[in-house]
Amino acid sequence: MLGLATRARKTVSGTELVIGEIKKGKLKCIIIASDLAENSHKEVLAALNDRPIPVVDAFSADEISQAVGKRRKVLALTDQGFAKALLAKIKEGV
Repeated sequence: MLGLATRARKTVSGTELVIGEIKKGKLKCIIIASDLAENSHKEVLAALNDRPIPVVDAFSADEISQAVGKRRKVLALTDQGFAKALLAKIKEGV
């Protein structure tokens, strides 16, 4: 799912880019690696500032990187369809 979204150019990656897009209100879902440094994790969550954007931390950096084909620890979806599909798959346990 993440690889397809990345190929469709419906993702933003990297802590600073994701934080910038949070402030613009363009993100539908944020994926944070479960092994992300604590300071970076807090920085992303602080940027949410009560915005209702779902945050997923169920994947390691290796899993995210394998899915998108690049080394990534913070990734966000900009498309509502991809976000809904990913959240549904996670809820199903896939």
